[in-house]
Amino acid sequence: MASIQKRGKTYQYTVSHVVNGVSKPIRKGGFKTKKEAQVAASEIEAQLSRGILPHLKPEPIDEYFENWFKLYKTNLSTTTLLHYDYTLKAILEHFGSKPLQEIKRHDYQLFLNEFGKNKSRETVEKVNAHIRSMVQDAVEEQILLHDFTRKAKLSWTTPAKKADEKHLSYIETKQLKIAVKKLLDQGLGYYLIFLALATGARFAELVGLTREDFDFDNRTIRINKTWGYMKRSPKGFGPTKNEKSNRTIRMGEPTMAVFKRLFETSPPNMYNLVFYSPQSKYKVISNTGANKILQKTLTELGIEPISMHGLRHTHASILLYKGVSIYYVSERLGHKDIDTTHKYYSHIVKELREEDEQKTVDTFEEM
Repeated sequence: MASIQKRGKTYQYTVSHVVNGVSKPIRKGGFKTKKEAQVAASEIEAQLSRGILPHLKPEPIDEYFENWFKLYKTNLSTTTLLHYDYTLKAILEHFGSKPLQEIKRHDYQLFLNEFGKNKSRETVEKVNAHIRSMVQDAVEEQILLHDFTRKAKLSWTTPAKKADEKHLSYIETKQLKIAVKKLLDQGLGYYLIFLALATGARFAELVGLTREDFDFDNRTIRINKTWGYMKRSPKGFGPTKNEKSNRTIRMGEPTMAVFKRLFETSPPNMYNLVFYSPQSKYKVISNTGANKILQKTLTELGIEPISMHGLRHTHASILLYKGVSIYYVSERLGHKDIDTTHKYYSHIVKELREEDEQKTVDTFEEM
């Protein structure tokens, strides 16, 4: 049975606790009323009855989150780690160093509502996922009794770009491929666009390719590194986004032949990079430069321009439309897991499901 003592203007509880035959009472003070101390003491006794040793030391949310992601997220790319820094900044701006144990569901919901103002759905989802993962670990470590992120409602005001604005249709893709292939002699940037369309690789992965990554006998391209092409990236070669991003993808003979000719007719460089550009600050074709070439080409074709990253979406979208397994598409893109692929291309998966549904109905109706 807990005892309550008055200490000046506040109250303190003392809960009996024995460890290996030795009395180690649990005490905590600072409660404004006797009732508050009694309720808190009851919670401690309930935990002890379930074999849970209460974690009474306050854990500031900002410190805990920073220590947590630095401990458990060591194998992520520099760019991905920046997303965790962004979440830490959001935590500091709203919660400061408030202890995890003092944050309730309504506190977290208020945070999401406030944070979501002028933010896109993708940004809110990412920050919530980071915090939710951290909180679940805190619950496992018995620092928290309850997951205050559970059942939280995400809120945002800035609409994300529509999926159909991010990728080209099959006909548009065919037009772009034909045009770019004819323009290869106009510069290395067209080779970059050509390969982005054929592989669906991320920009950092494309500019990180070396000649050794091309296996012309087996018609494959190895993707196992990136290249720092902007200020916030690590200088030179760097790791891929995640472990699943290290992959070898199969290519067609015509595409491999294009690069075999390129390697035979162009001089090597000190890094053996495929998309080396000595004039560039980062020694590779810039993302801005590649986007300008892509947008100019699409405009001349009468197609609404998209970005280089849009070619990655185009690659995946076309494969899914053509009935390629989402599991293979996920593997080819180097996604962390199938859930990531489903998240980005759920609109296509939904359309394909509707087609399959109709095919199923028609199959049995036509018997």
